[in-house]
Amino acid sequence: MTRVKGGVMAQKRRKNILERAKGYRGVRSKKERYAHEALMRAGKYAFAHRRDKKTAFRQLWIVRLNAAIRETMPVQEGNRPMSYSVFINALKKKNIALNRKVLAEFAAEHPETFARIASKVAA
Repeated sequence: MTRVKGGVMAQKRRKNILERAKGYRGVRSKKERYAHEALMRAGKYAFAHRRDKKTAFRQLWIVRLNAAIRETMPVQEGNRPMSYSVFINALKKKNIALNRKVLAEFAAEHPETFARIASKVAA
């Protein structure tokens, strides 16, 4: 077999790594080895944080829902306002299939719609 030298592809690969590392500080954007290391680490963080972002948004929706529920819902027995967990349980029992994202959006942007949903849950 004939010998194939990999110079063109190696240069292309190095150029691609340095292009992707553009904007990194110091040697991480200038030297191939350090740029590759920085890109590998950035990729790991990006993968993990895409999952963390979903958790963070869900927590935000829950906090917003809990605040809206305590504002709009009547006081339960024992002089305690309705909590998030009781509200979600009541939603499931009434077969109202709205997720937390939509409910939180209603609570923030359309409080009258959220109040109507809450009154159906309370009834």
